[in-house]
Amino acid sequence: MSENQSQQLPSTPWSARPYHRKWLLAQADGLFDFFQGPALNPKGGFYDLSRDGKPLSTDNPARGIHASARMVHCYAIGHLLGRPGSADIIDHGMRYLWERHRDQKNGGYYWQANDTGAADDTKQGYGHAFVLLAASSAKCAGHPLADAMLADITEVIEQKFWEEEHGAIAEEFSTDWQPVPGYRGQNSNMHLTESLMAAFEATGERHYLDKAERIADLIINRRAREEAFRVAEHFDENWVVDRNYYHPNEMFRPAGTTPGHWLEWARLLLQLWVLGGKRQAWMPEAARGLFFQSMALGWDKDIGGFFYTLDWANAPDKRAKLWWPLCEGAAAAHFLSQHQESDFHEESYRKIWNYIAGNSLDRDFGGWHEELTEDGKPSNSLFPGKGDIYHALQACLIPLFPADGSLTKMIAEHPLDV
Repeated sequence: MSENQSQQLPSTPWSARPYHRKWLLAQADGLFDFFQGPALNPKGGFYDLSRDGKPLSTDNPARGIHASARMVHCYAIGHLLGRPGSADIIDHGMRYLWERHRDQKNGGYYWQANDTGAADDTKQGYGHAFVLLAASSAKCAGHPLADAMLADITEVIEQKFWEEEHGAIAEEFSTDWQPVPGYRGQNSNMHLTESLMAAFEATGERHYLDKAERIADLIINRRAREEAFRVAEHFDENWVVDRNYYHPNEMFRPAGTTPGHWLEWARLLLQLWVLGGKRQAWMPEAARGLFFQSMALGWDKDIGGFFYTLDWANAPDKRAKLWWPLCEGAAAAHFLSQHQESDFHEESYRKIWNYIAGNSLDRDFGGWHEELTEDGKPSNSLFPGKGDIYHALQACLIPLFPADGSLTKMIAEHPLDV
């Protein structure tokens, strides 16, 4: 079915059905349970977990800043929902970010830390975006370090990363703030857009939202629109698309295009549109276009699931089926159904959740398979185990609240109704 064939919304969307809502909440509870105990490293930060929920390494493992920040964000959500024990996770993560990841000499936050110091002392835009998210969510949860961290990370982003002439952030610096030249990336800016909205919601300060709108305008309204609403990942310093870019770490910088990010942007654009007072008329149209292209080009029509990457001729390149594009697809379909009702969006929502239920849930050990082969079998070519609660938790909880803001804001303003 094409986007324009939608005539009549299916009776009672799944997100309004009590059983579906209870099922989603049960999946969220399972994720909270899977990560809450085993992921906690008593020396600080959090372990990456194996498939069966055990630490992959206990011998002074490096802790990525994004993983620690995401745990803070997710358990801030748990705390706001009323989940016991969440406040301890928030505190554990916030202290590690503040005491171990923060560079107290040069400012900013190390990409990786371990028991003895910085395991990777580079300063990366992607990691700093998640520190802003953690600080904003921790502020909503009332953590005592939140205000200091929020002020600190805001200053770092504005003084070191933000490039006013482009309306976006630079990608990477050395530990003493020497720029790493030649590259700009959409992924770090996309997550910063999410974090800027969270900071705006936590503080009411409009400058956060203004930056989010400028990033969205550059990456989506200009660059993605030029590519028929396919989101380019990699750019040079002047934000010209680099179609030939390759980096060996394809977890964070995959070659080609990544339909999962088109889906993620579709949701973020609608959230930004609402928070900005619905002034940016291009955003709903762009969100609709991004989602449609994701389903048309990225969805495996024979087996199901989203291909990880496509080449620039729209053919599947890396054919693995990762969990996070499915999560972002479900969340985007919900936002679109709430703001632009259509059979296409509701049917896509159901199609994505059907695939997740049949393939991504690990019924033997709990949690979700983070990577599947093209035909849906568990694999670990990119991800060694189960290192992240963030995408799956949000996918389960977003449909339980109005599609008008981030989860922390919606939970604070609307009682959970299942």
